[in-house]
Amino acid sequence: MNAAAIAPLSAQGFDLPRPYLLFLGDADDSGFLKTGLGLRDWAPDLCVAEYRCDGARASLGLPLMRPDEAYRAGARALVLSVASIGGAIAPAWVPYIVEALEAGLDIISGAHDRLAEEPRLRAAAERLGRRLIDVRVPPPGLPIASGRPRAGKRLLTVGTDCALGKKYTALALAAAFRARGLDADFRATGQTGIMIAGSGIPIDSVVSDFVAGAAERLSPDADPGHWDVIEGQGSIFHPSYAGVSLGLLHGSQPDILVLCHAHGRDRIMGLPDYVLPSIGEAVELSLRLARRTNAAVRCAGVSLNTAGLPADEAEALIARRSREWELPVADPMRGGPNFERLVDACLG
Repeated sequence: MNAAAIAPLSAQGFDLPRPYLLFLGDADDSGFLKTGLGLRDWAPDLCVAEYRCDGARASLGLPLMRPDEAYRAGARALVLSVASIGGAIAPAWVPYIVEALEAGLDIISGAHDRLAEEPRLRAAAERLGRRLIDVRVPPPGLPIASGRPRAGKRLLTVGTDCALGKKYTALALAAAFRARGLDADFRATGQTGIMIAGSGIPIDSVVSDFVAGAAERLSPDADPGHWDVIEGQGSIFHPSYAGVSLGLLHGSQPDILVLCHAHGRDRIMGLPDYVLPSIGEAVELSLRLARRTNAAVRCAGVSLNTAGLPADEAEALIARRSREWELPVADPMRGGPNFERLVDACLG
């Protein structure tokens, strides 16, 4: 196997072997399984089973299989579906990943660490003729943003914080647009979205000067009736990640914003000294910044993550917040009339 075969693919489209065995590592809490949860919820037909380190307790509720069993069941790649501190590939995972290579599976990773930089993985992949595929690598030759208006329509999900539903909202809206007979594409900007869609640009791995240009490339000129529904990243209110959020906001040139918020969260995740903005402040600042590249942008409504609430409480909360915020409000994962009203507002 030559080096090119284990280098990260550099185009927007990724040649990902499917379906997947989801590797959960040594996680004891499903909160660390963001990639696995996204694949399970949005690409269930691609998920054959789960596999984890001995003694680990976290689960996605999929059948538990060793790599050789999963290969016989149809899996063709092991996906690293667990997050670690700093996006690292933990040394304890390596023997389990090597077992997957020996079973005939390629390896797909969205970690910041590169698979081929781990000598044992590189040696095993070369010996066995298997692929090591890193999706958290941007394509080469990304341009500086031009700010030139582009044909077609664009919707971008933005958030009051990180990890509250921007990807799920974008996927749900793209599916709803298609269900109404519209030409719509989900545009992935993170590793999990790329694994679901098979294409995209990992915005958080792009050099800062080129983030807006990457967003322009991700959603190019299109037919006037075509919608690109773009997965947001981070938050312009997050002291750590506002830069990538702003570059994506400017480069996307969205016609529509949908603001995502998590019920019950009042402080920035991981930075408790920072209070979340009010919904009014979040809408106003997001629109003011977005108008730099699209003066006609508007906010269609709020995607409210009500996970953990009983259905009746969630329904009452959504109605109350819609009146309070004077915007359509819905939890896309619950669907129903509230979500249809949000879709109407996006298209209206």
